[in-house]
Amino acid sequence: MKAYIFPGQGAQFTGMGLDLYENSPLAQEYFEKANDILGFSITDIMFEGTAAQLKETKVTQPAIFLHSVILAKVLGASFQPEMVAGHSLGELSALVANGVLSFEDGLKLVSKRALAMQKACEIAPSTMAAVLGLEDHVVEETCKEIEGIVVAANYNCPGQLVISGEISAVEKACEVLTEKGARRALLLPVGGAFHSPMMEPARAELAAAIEATTFGQPTCPVYQNVPANAVTDPTEIKKNLMLQLTAPVRWTQSIQAMIADGGTAFIEVGPGKVLQGLMRKIDRSVAASSASLPV
Repeated sequence: MKAYIFPGQGAQFTGMGLDLYENSPLAQEYFEKANDILGFSITDIMFEGTAAQLKETKVTQPAIFLHSVILAKVLGASFQPEMVAGHSLGELSALVANGVLSFEDGLKLVSKRALAMQKACEIAPSTMAAVLGLEDHVVEETCKEIEGIVVAANYNCPGQLVISGEISAVEKACEVLTEKGARRALLLPVGGAFHSPMMEPARAELAAAIEATTFGQPTCPVYQNVPANAVTDPTEIKKNLMLQLTAPVRWTQSIQAMIADGGTAFIEVGPGKVLQGLMRKIDRSVAASSASLPV
């Protein structure tokens, strides 16, 4: 079975999407529509902006979403997903790709999500850290022992777990995890504690926007970050998406579930190859590749 996977924040690069724009009138149409919806020229920043401009959350999230979704649209009839999943922000790209959300509604939600997360980051200083070389349960137990807010946030692949929370608690957790044998425990250059209780203000704001959005019947199952299994009921998809900002991204478990359910060829749709790198660490025997423009 063909599984399409969609990247999240961190996959952006200067010049992203330009080849799509230059080679496809359909892509041009969607990019111009996006500029109108967002009320600023995101294409200028994507195609010619600096790395610093692209790193702003209000730009990064829509930029990655647009690159992924427009590429899927340009693939046309060859885009026939039998299962989809997206890493964090990528879940919204996946939901447009499998027909649950329209392009317009998906982009509006992504923009609201980015702005709500930015606001939540400004309310209280917070951060994330990558922990390498420890089993998940060791990281989870350590987080519970630390004073303050620190939780497991991204289960990226075996031996790579990202923790998230208050700066002092995350720093303390890194110290303790290093003592427990972590190969590395390093703070990440992010604006806040995504996928942790620190995102509650953003979750509440985004939940209202999700509630007001029409969710259609998917053309194939989506393996959502929260339950890490196949979901096809629009009401359930909606509920899981509302929980996503404060819950962990169970990516390892999602990919394992997709493989168990028959996923044999995984195609990354969007900028970069981050998810293919994680795929190799989750299950090297499964084929993973990038979606590319039809010649």
